[in-house]
Amino acid sequence: MRFRQVHLDFHTSEAIPGIGRDFDKGQFQDMLRKGHVDSITVFSKCHHGWAYHPSEANEMHPHLSFDLLGAMIEAAHEIGVLTPVYLSAGLDEKLARRHPEWLIRDVNDNTNWVDGFMKPGYHQFCMNSPYLDVLLSQIDEVVRRYDADGIFLDIVGVRKCYCHTCVGQLLAEGKDPRDTAAIVELGERTYAAYTRRVRETIDAVKPGLPVFHNGGHIRRGRRDLAAMNSHLELESLPTGGWGYDHFPLSARYAQGLGMPFLGMTGKFHTSWGEFGGYKHPNALRYETALSIANGARCSIGDQLHPEGRMDPATYAIIGAAYAEVESKEAWCADVRSVADVGLFSVEAAALRQEEGAERTGDSDAGAVRMLLEGHVLFDVIDMGSDFQRYRVIILPDRIAITDELGEKLKAFLAQGGKLLATGASGLNMEGTDFAIELGVRYAGVNPYKPSYFRPYFALESLPEASFVFYSKGQQIDVTEEGTVLGHRENPYFNRDVFTFCSHQHTPSALQQDGPGMVESRSGIYLAWNVFEEYASVGSLVLKESVLYALNKLLGAAKTLSTNLPAQGVVTLMEQPAEGRYVNHLLYAVPVKRGKGVEVIEDLMPVYGTKVSVHLGKLVKKVYLAPQMTELAFEMDAEGTVHYEVPKLLCHQMVVMDV
Repeated sequence: MRFRQVHLDFHTSEAIPGIGRDFDKGQFQDMLRKGHVDSITVFSKCHHGWAYHPSEANEMHPHLSFDLLGAMIEAAHEIGVLTPVYLSAGLDEKLARRHPEWLIRDVNDNTNWVDGFMKPGYHQFCMNSPYLDVLLSQIDEVVRRYDADGIFLDIVGVRKCYCHTCVGQLLAEGKDPRDTAAIVELGERTYAAYTRRVRETIDAVKPGLPVFHNGGHIRRGRRDLAAMNSHLELESLPTGGWGYDHFPLSARYAQGLGMPFLGMTGKFHTSWGEFGGYKHPNALRYETALSIANGARCSIGDQLHPEGRMDPATYAIIGAAYAEVESKEAWCADVRSVADVGLFSVEAAALRQEEGAERTGDSDAGAVRMLLEGHVLFDVIDMGSDFQRYRVIILPDRIAITDELGEKLKAFLAQGGKLLATGASGLNMEGTDFAIELGVRYAGVNPYKPSYFRPYFALESLPEASFVFYSKGQQIDVTEEGTVLGHRENPYFNRDVFTFCSHQHTPSALQQDGPGMVESRSGIYLAWNVFEEYASVGSLVLKESVLYALNKLLGAAKTLSTNLPAQGVVTLMEQPAEGRYVNHLLYAVPVKRGKGVEVIEDLMPVYGTKVSVHLGKLVKKVYLAPQMTELAFEMDAEGTVHYEVPKLLCHQMVVMDV
């Protein structure tokens, strides 16, 4: 998989004339060179449904007079740039108006993405309808006629559909379409059949040609869905609603799947479909650095003007980022992460729990934000992960213990591993008692919300106090196996129409109302949904309590420590074939502008970043890459190497040869 990719959109209305008339082979090549691009995903078919080449399986855009797809592939290949080919799979607006009976319908017979035909926008197709055969013929045509380096299929995934085809099939199978479980199960079968038939169609012509089915999110815990692709493309445009926390969460799960993957951002100020919007070049420098620091390749989204001329401003911005990536590739290929902590994903756990359980929400996101700010080396894991790789496993907020998970955790603990569990995590599936030994007995959900936590340990930056915790809490009693690290205090009463105090919540009654944080041989339990709360309110006491617990559990075995400020990001990658470790250090501060658009503009240097890395191996040499500047370092008797990076601007790699 190439490191420096562009995903070129071209969703072009039939109401626009002169399609592609300004396309110029030389100008196209010049922009790819200017952008340091080594792969560009070009387009066969757009969301409007038009082909951008002569076609029997589809219809060429009515205002296109030549084979634009073929011209782009020829121009790119001539200068050594790969060309995966894009087809809009889930959307085809031209065909939607001819065959509305093939569209996905909700339980009220509304369409999606837009819920009718009197609004601007697209409508999504059901892959259980005759539309699938149409799409497969379009894919077959592209693979047979063009030298595609892969196929990218967009707007697909497991869907709940109540169209006439799906309802009719369930009735024929003796199932009730009013049963949500039956609808979901059919959606799973429909998507699996779609991906299988796509693979068969491609392999009949070019066996093994890479293919990716894009649904905008890689579902944690669904390794079966991931395996339907040859590689993964993690769509994550920070300014487009994903934010800067989404990619690290997604990447640190994907890197454990053993598949090539890339991080896809965009050049846009906001998101896809924007013309004339440009991200600050520093933002792309940071976002591409974040990709390679997490073991990913890079992809930047662009959108071609209808007249076919590549935008010089865009490729100047892309080129500034990709020139840096190009200089760093040697230290970023064939790497694997080094992690002390495995974060068990709530999304992955919810797949095995009740309908409607949290799938992607705040607990995972809050945990990742805390771990990033605490410079903890971590992976995001699911039931398919090797638990023994980690020293500590975090069970955030909502991880009910199934029999299967319980057995894996017991084996992990037996090998000396530790747990950090919060909130309802650790309870059995019925929610009546703890299913693993955490030094506590369950006494029910705390009826007071919010409540207060008074820690018995010193926080890093906060004085001794009783701290409000806004999230749901659990009532617990300590057992003989547990040691209390802090207690809970309840308010005088909950805020109510007849009992309220001041502007927000009632103060603590300043009485000990049971343990709030307990340590045992298995690890540490904290009785609130602290990760979910951190995602929503970001209270410093939450992070400092969790980091205290992790540092206590890891002790001297902690792999990496640094004085990098909280907004810095740290990863450690091993390059086994090269006999070296690569420490990535990043620093940028996103700010929110307008109605929540996260923007990176200024890159501020950080001086004197100290790092200690415990590898337990003799380090022969430490140097900055790609500068090749040697760093002075010390090794102590425990096998920990200590060094200082004089200046960090955006991204710096420190290489340790062993």
